[in-house]
Amino acid sequence: MQNLLQDLHDLLAQDPRLMSQDGALLKNRVIELGLKLDPDLLRLLLSHNRIKQHFFRRTDCQSVLLFDKDKFLRFVNNKEFLPDSYTAFKNKIGLSDDGGDTYLSRRRDVTLVWPYKDCVLEGGQTREDAKRDEIFWNTTLAPDDIDRLLDPKVLTGWRRVSRSEWYSDPHLSECHSDPHLSECHSDLHLRPDDNLILKGNNLLALHSLLPRFGGRVKLIYIDPPYNTGNDSFGYNDRFNHSTWLTFMRSRLEVARALLRQDGSIWINIDDVEQAYLKVLCDEIFGRDNFVANVIWQKKYSPQNDARWFSDMHDHILIVAKDKAMWKPNLLPRTDEMNSRYSNIDDDPRGPWKPSGLDAKTYSEQYDYPITLPSGRVVNPPGSSSWRVSKTRFEELVKDDRIWFGEDGNNVPAIKRFLSEVQQGRVPTTIWPYEEVGHNQEAKRELIALSDDEIFSTPKPERLLQRIIHIGSDEGDLVLDFFAGSGTTGAVALKMGRRFVLVEQMDYLKTTTIPRLQKVIAGEQGGISQDVGWQGGGDFVVCELLQWNERYVQRIQAAASAAELWDIWQEMQSQAFLSYRVDVAAVNANAEDFAALTLDEQKRFLLETLDHNALYVNHSEIDDADYAVSDADKRLNAQFYRRSECHSDFRIRGGAE
Repeated sequence: MQNLLQDLHDLLAQDPRLMSQDGALLKNRVIELGLKLDPDLLRLLLSHNRIKQHFFRRTDCQSVLLFDKDKFLRFVNNKEFLPDSYTAFKNKIGLSDDGGDTYLSRRRDVTLVWPYKDCVLEGGQTREDAKRDEIFWNTTLAPDDIDRLLDPKVLTGWRRVSRSEWYSDPHLSECHSDPHLSECHSDLHLRPDDNLILKGNNLLALHSLLPRFGGRVKLIYIDPPYNTGNDSFGYNDRFNHSTWLTFMRSRLEVARALLRQDGSIWINIDDVEQAYLKVLCDEIFGRDNFVANVIWQKKYSPQNDARWFSDMHDHILIVAKDKAMWKPNLLPRTDEMNSRYSNIDDDPRGPWKPSGLDAKTYSEQYDYPITLPSGRVVNPPGSSSWRVSKTRFEELVKDDRIWFGEDGNNVPAIKRFLSEVQQGRVPTTIWPYEEVGHNQEAKRELIALSDDEIFSTPKPERLLQRIIHIGSDEGDLVLDFFAGSGTTGAVALKMGRRFVLVEQMDYLKTTTIPRLQKVIAGEQGGISQDVGWQGGGDFVVCELLQWNERYVQRIQAAASAAELWDIWQEMQSQAFLSYRVDVAAVNANAEDFAALTLDEQKRFLLETLDHNALYVNHSEIDDADYAVSDADKRLNAQFYRRSECHSDFRIRGGAE
């Protein structure tokens, strides 16, 4: 093994593309070219007999060699092949991963994605202008490492926001952390129909919503990160794609459990992942429950500097939990449609329009002459026939439902009354911006409500108005677990729906909540005038009670090695550490830790944390170590108590 490692190292060193300026072999570059099946790399590997025998095999015809790419990449990723300082440090203290297959799509492990180190895009949209400088790491947990990670969590920082009580506290959790403020929600009582905003990691938040809202949500709308390569999902393509799909799968599975049987989910996405997301939804919801792929024209003018095509649209995938039970609401008839009806003969039944009496197919029974009031006799045109029998025609004449023209000499037509036609129109799958708005309209709406311009592609209220109208009725519950700027909540309020929003980013306090405050106060932007909005309503705000997550955020924000070492000292007594961590070994190798780069030190400390304890589980609410206030205990008891018995909620399959 050692000889093969050395042979491979010496062989790869012959390729200048794989060497750094100081003469070190670039492992990541080797992996990149291996993934791409680079021809020059393959020729180099084939030039060495021993290496060729190890990584290539012959086909049945013996004339063709196949490169075992996965075997080669596993070999290169071996800890003993070019161990970097970080790997060497982890090996020295005994904290190492399980090695083996490094591709998420091939692993049985569960990959969890956490704020600030996980490819969670701030804002939930494509954000070319907001890339972060930090290195991001995904947390991959083996099944044995997962205990109660997805258990419901303790909720804290409760506030009710209404027209008379404006939200002004920038720190959601102060009610918990400051004993002098522990009574700030002592009078709060939760109602069954409360609107809710929940701050925290949305995967864990969704699982915390299950006990209260499982099987009760009529409509879910989400605008997730698009995985464009321009956002913070910045890995090589294969890892990038697998990670994004894992990220979406874990959330869609619990979203399905939250939906009513007659509910639906609407997912805003672009071309990069649309096709893969459709297949993922087929797997989770069942292929027969796919409803439609709506094309929304999100831009009103083309980009002339586009390299290939100017991207003008987004997709909105619509999937029902049970398509047989889901019934979309019709869209209102337009003024243009109604303008086709008039009442030139003052018929007491109201406006009507003429419809031809002839049918395209021929029937001898319906082929008969008609004598007009003017005395002229007419027959069906060409080789057609009338669409009604002679007896039925005479009945329609007696009921004044046949129009012969003002002078009684026109070919007869049936009068179609506006009052008798379908009072609505079936939704189509093409939504032009003239009907539902575009991104620039949405930006203007948001800027009018907030000075914070962190969202480059928010969604217009008219778009959410159409979605919520089609997919729900007044009083229904609407969920958005990528809440962003709060458009879903704003439109839901204005349309008389209840909402639950989930967001983990801090702009929840600076943008989302202030926007909804203004909606409650009666702001007149967006769809307000169209629906006659005058304000009203309220909502409750709370957040997942952090524990180890406090250290995640402090580690990411640390600016120096000394600050990180101080955090490590505190973590030893206050945080829950992974069972794999040998605290004494870490402390004994402080010099080796100091030799790591700042990013490597952060990565190491993040790996020492037990991810089952990022937030406090509700089952541990009475543990004195967490110091949960009596007010929080009372509100958690109300929150997790269901007025109806809905048992046996399952994320996949089974009765719900």
